[in-house]
Amino acid sequence: MTLRTHARPAMLPKKPFWQSLALDRTWPLYAMLLPGLLALYLFSYKPLYGLVIAFQDYQPVNGFANSPWVGWANFEDLFSREEFPLLLRNTVVIALGKIVMTQLAALSFALALNEVRNQLFKRSIQTVAYMPHFLSWIILGGVFIDLLSQGGAVNSIIKSFGMQPVTFLAEPDLFPGLLISTHAWKEFGWSAIIFLAALTNVDPQLHEAAAIDGAGRWQRIWHISLPAIVPIIILVAALSLGNVLDAGFEQILVLYNPLLRDSGDVIATYVYRAGLERAQFSLATAVGLFQSVISLVLIITSRWMAERFAKYQIF
Repeated sequence: MTLRTHARPAMLPKKPFWQSLALDRTWPLYAMLLPGLLALYLFSYKPLYGLVIAFQDYQPVNGFANSPWVGWANFEDLFSREEFPLLLRNTVVIALGKIVMTQLAALSFALALNEVRNQLFKRSIQTVAYMPHFLSWIILGGVFIDLLSQGGAVNSIIKSFGMQPVTFLAEPDLFPGLLISTHAWKEFGWSAIIFLAALTNVDPQLHEAAAIDGAGRWQRIWHISLPAIVPIIILVAALSLGNVLDAGFEQILVLYNPLLRDSGDVIATYVYRAGLERAQFSLATAVGLFQSVISLVLIITSRWMAERFAKYQIF
């Protein structure tokens, strides 16, 4: 009896980095990257130099180099202002409300649409649900202002039932809910795409077997469709964590008025007013830098959660 031995293949020498790029064949692909990299540098990285004014008493006539340095004074001023806790609370409440309500609406819409068998009707509903995503808040803001005004369609319906009209855009208690619900209406169709894509991977034989066993449609949704996309739900929830301080500047700016300060003023609108209306450039930059640092921490946390609970790795 003879034993066969297999010689281990010799280790190939590792190619230098520049050779591994194979530029003689792939240079057109790298050339296509240059415009995007240039735009990224000009609009995303080069402006980062301006963050130095968060640590200066910035004076435009003196520029970045000659404005006096004040260290952490702008941040101390920010944290000592009585409106700062209000800004932070409003930002977190509105942003979290938008994330939760939009994802719940998107998930419900995706589960319902997945049960539609008429493809023409299904695609028509999808198209109608996607359309608001592509509309600017400048347009939608004007629409909602007209609908919710004293003489608008909503108040006309309310008055037809014998009730008093509601000043939707002047009631601080109603404004956060108005922001959250209108944002969810605008974005739920677009956000449902990832859930619809996940539902297409569910084995249809599971539904057929459950139907044979007497399971109704709601039972099949609850016990088959929903559990099958739980990892995607966890992934979307984890990745949404980075948007906790993004309450939606354009939407609030369009619908906001001074009567709604206590419930509608957020960090982004405060930066706008401090920087552009009151010319407090250093303070506005300090507020924006604070928001960016917290968002970076949340993004890193969301990436860890996505990898830990949904087994998702970006790289």
